Amino acid sequence: MEEQSGTKLFCYHCGDECTDELISIKEKIFCCNGCKTVYEILNQHDLCNYYSIENSPGLTKKYYVKRNLDFLDDLSAKEKFIDFTDGKISKATFTIPQMHCSSCIWILENLYKLNPGIISSQVNFLQKKLFINFSEEKTGLKQIVELLDSIGYEPLLNLEEKQEEKVKAENKNLYYKIGIAGFCFGNIMLLSFPEYLSIGTEELPEMKRIFAYINILLSLPVFFYSSLDYFSSAWKGLKKKIVNIDVPIALGILVLFIRSIIDILFLNGAGYLDSLSGLVFFLLIGRLFQNKTYETLNFERNYKSYFPISVTIRKGNIETTIPVEKLETGTRIIIRNNELIPADSILIKGNANIDYSFVTGESIPVSKNTGEMIYAGGRQLGGAIELETIKEISQSYLTQLWNSKAFSKEDESRIVSLANSISKHFTFIVLFIAIAGAIHWLIVDAALSFNAFTAVLIVACPCALALSTPFTLGNTLRI
Repeated sequence: MEEQSGTKLFCYHCGDECTDELISIKEKIFCCNGCKTVYEILNQHDLCNYYSIENSPGLTKKYYVKRNLDFLDDLSAKEKFIDFTDGKISKATFTIPQMHCSSCIWILENLYKLNPGIISSQVNFLQKKLFINFSEEKTGLKQIVELLDSIGYEPLLNLEEKQEEKVKAENKNLYYKIGIAGFCFGNIMLLSFPEYLSIGTEELPEMKRIFAYINILLSLPVFFYSSLDYFSSAWKGLKKKIVNIDVPIALGILVLFIRSIIDILFLNGAGYLDSLSGLVFFLLIGRLFQNKTYETLNFERNYKSYFPISVTIRKGNIETTIPVEKLETGTRIIIRNNELIPADSILIKGNANIDYSFVTGESIPVSKNTGEMIYAGGRQLGGAIELETIKEISQSYLTQLWNSKAFSKEDESRIVSLANSISKHFTFIVLFIAIAGAIHWLIVDAALSFNAFTAVLIVACPCALALSTPFTLGNTLRI
């Protein structure tokens, strides 16, 4: 481990140049007490191999401020971070943004040597995730987070993480549907090439039938799995007496499938299963594109994303820490330097110098006197102040601003609403034309009546209308 270069001295732990402070232990130089402390912890537990894997692998602790983690003793807060527990063994997942090299992986997977209550720990380096199994009888969530903080790997304690995981799971399911639809689409087209080019359809009619039956088998997962969301959405809309964009799409897919099955089994035809699978495949691609666009444009956050996850309260002369969602009206809270005010409050004690830049955009701090109102979202600059909350977090000014129409994400965007509005009239018009065509051909030539009815529904399937929404939103991002 290189410690000096010419006249410059470098920290043994983090590799930063020692300019402001110089601490020496056993011929090893450290830039601050934080780096020295981490080294002592690792040395005490015989984990100094950490420094032999990478040069200066540590992260500087020079600006580290100890976090108050008492809220992690609260059962409701613990449930936010624990994935599984049976009362004895618990599993927790943390995001470690400081993870950057093989030394980080090594030390994080040897946490059991630092805390005997930790049974095992595993790292997903690409996602910067740390998975820990620990004994509830020997240690707790608070002790584990304090350990990670002390060695320079502060985990993100984000109460919104579970919702993000839910969104990822939904996208993963969509990827499966796209993969299955794409696989079936490609193979159905491959088996349909003889039909496209009229190769061997007369010389080997039995092969034509075999290929057609295989196409039916390949279309089943597309119809019953990949297109399920469209049928589900259409059914939910119809139950509420709403004709959304998915109703004509589901109708077109259904008629296309039934028409193809009848054509293959009873009319010795080839059907339109290639068109069916291709339609579903491209519709799902459009839906994925739409989801990605929404994720980029999305401002759907509540106070948990911006406010602190805990707050210090005072009862008499005793200070305790509670989860921020448990904060009630009339509670005395202590706000220290650079901490955020979670609820509209009255200043009781101290010199308040509030930065409202997030709420108003004004970067100049505002001074407040005792008895004055301080709104949620402001950040205290200076010494500690004591406040008394007058509103719950959900009723504070910042939360109301956050939930205003300017930032709210409706169930559907205006573009989607327009598409649904068009589809309502579109569906009725298409049904009218299909029925009228069927009646006409029933009089002229009854054999063509069914073909006329299904042809209108198939050709009029509004796939272009469905794809217009995601691609319109996508192009909006490029403007």
